[in-house]
Amino acid sequence: MKKILAFWLLVLLAACDDGDLQIEVLDFDESTIQFCETASLGSTIFFKINDDEALILELQSGLLKSEASDGVISSTVPGSSKITYRIFSDKVSKDYFCNEIPLTEPAVLNEIIAEGGEVLITTILAEDGESYEHKIELSGISLVTENGSRITDLRINDYGTITTSIGN
Repeated sequence: MKKILAFWLLVLLAACDDGDLQIEVLDFDESTIQFCETASLGSTIFFKINDDEALILELQSGLLKSEASDGVISSTVPGSSKITYRIFSDKVSKDYFCNEIPLTEPAVLNEIIAEGGEVLITTILAEDGESYEHKIELSGISLVTENGSRITDLRINDYGTITTSIGN
């Protein structure tokens, strides 16, 4: 009887399925914010690279201003601003995003566009008195893969700080 019970217990355990649960982690803490030209008030495309993955931010035009903000300025995702997460076939560099003619390598293996959240910007006058520092934070960003899996551990709240010259 013990052998039969042990057999059925093993069958039951072997039949359990975890539902292909896959928890993805996005960790761009060690990555610095990058852009193609010198940052200016007209800049709208920023990105962070982590080996073979990138987190791309397309800001709503006019969010960076040549004045200190009175509190936090908010832009909705995906309505006004856009966040895209890409996985590449190999390491990616700034050149991939900044070439006039787009590079064909590395290839994009997966692209996920954020379905919700906010971009928060706080602008202060820098200590030098000749530039502004725009601190960019992300809040409640929701990324859902094509198979419906939600990326659950999103460590990208502090996107980075961009400095622009006064009047630029």
